[in-house]
Amino acid sequence: MKAKHQRLTLALLAVAAIVGAGLLALSALKDRAAFFYAPSDVTPQTLPLGRAVRLGGMVEAGSIKRAADGVTIHFVVTDGRATTPVTFTGIAPDLFKEKSGVVAEGEFHPDGSFVATNLLAKHDEKYMPPELAGKMHETKTLQP
Repeated sequence: MKAKHQRLTLALLAVAAIVGAGLLALSALKDRAAFFYAPSDVTPQTLPLGRAVRLGGMVEAGSIKRAADGVTIHFVVTDGRATTPVTFTGIAPDLFKEKSGVVAEGEFHPDGSFVATNLLAKHDEKYMPPELAGKMHETKTLQP
């Protein structure tokens, strides 16, 4: 085999190895990725059922209801255009309150409700997660 063909073969093998490694990495990340949604992004026809997602928005005023068991919380997340009912069982962050930003990790149910496994509350008056800030600027209906 000529040296030119040998170099071409090695280059093609290197490209194939890099593409294969990239595809393996993407397939491994597919199961771990949590997509971000605002309440207005989800319709009954486009519910992402059976996969981990993040729901972000503001906790609607007057919507926090605590169940008798002491650890289950029902509340509503809004982005100004739509609302989504959320249920969370566990210890909520200290900064979790009405009219504050929240990102809930969990999954949607067929009825459109969201069951959260983790809650993330904003840190201070000015901070908003970058994902949530982008969605809130798109709606242009909520004032900070």
